Amino acid sequence: MTQHSSATRSGSGLLSRAGLLWGLVGVTAFSLTVPLTRVAVAGGLPPLFVGCGRAVVAAALAAVALVATGQRLPQGRQWIRLAVIAGGVVVGFPVLTSYALTTASAGHSAVVIAVLPAATAVIAVLREQQSVRPRFWFVAAMGAAVAIGFAAVRGGQVTGLQWSDLLLLGAVVAAAVGYAEGGLLSRELGAWQTVSWALVVSAPVTGALAAFSWWRQPSTAGASEWAAFAYLAVVSMYLGFFAWYRGLAIGPMSSVSQIQLVQPVLTICWAAIILHEGLTWPVVGGGAAVIACATVAVRTRMSPTVRQEEFSK
Repeated sequence: MTQHSSATRSGSGLLSRAGLLWGLVGVTAFSLTVPLTRVAVAGGLPPLFVGCGRAVVAAALAAVALVATGQRLPQGRQWIRLAVIAGGVVVGFPVLTSYALTTASAGHSAVVIAVLPAATAVIAVLREQQSVRPRFWFVAAMGAAVAIGFAAVRGGQVTGLQWSDLLLLGAVVAAAVGYAEGGLLSRELGAWQTVSWALVVSAPVTGALAAFSWWRQPSTAGASEWAAFAYLAVVSMYLGFFAWYRGLAIGPMSSVSQIQLVQPVLTICWAAIILHEGLTWPVVGGGAAVIACATVAVRTRMSPTVRQEEFSK
């Protein structure tokens, strides 16, 4: 082995660790989203305002960033694709989870949402018409079944799916579509640029809905609820994506993307710390089962060829 090859491998190792570190920073930022949404809506802020108002604030930050860096305007069908992304991750996921968390606990919600990486992988496979092993479909279906089964059981009894569970599952589908389309469009516009344009595109809708919500139901929330809202708007909806996408850009993407699988674990821990929700065996066991299925699904989707190419960059 030559000295040059040793230096190259050492540099690659440092880049890999940097990518993983930035990815972990992003995931840690996102892991607080569910508990702090619960704080905001339980403390008196209207769910629709929490879901859309935070997107309005993030859109203002995005507009400043886009103008300051002189980003080019999207072209043609890119606007339609941005609308799809905005409908999924800017409007759909935040609004649906905000309403769900008015009644569902943060820990319960985190377990249901834990199927999101597998759902995103499924949408990406369908969107790109990829050829995957039958095992992928089996494990993805099992993960969905486990998540739905967990949602239907409360207190050791089968109670059926509650309205909040349907909202959470809808949020998963919305986010999966948005993430998958965003991953494709980011190859053309850039990662943070795609998120920024999606926020700006959705601003007229989210602004109108936030204003309507506030007019219909003015809030008397306190400082802690507004602090939670500020975090959701500035970090969860925007700045967290900078760290996450930087980690993906440094790569290897196949390794960094799997860090998202620890997000439900962090969310459940934050729920216990911030909201004092007990770590019950159903939550721990259900979360472990869903995360295990999602992990296998994500890894099965990645072919050995793709992994080798990414690690050789």
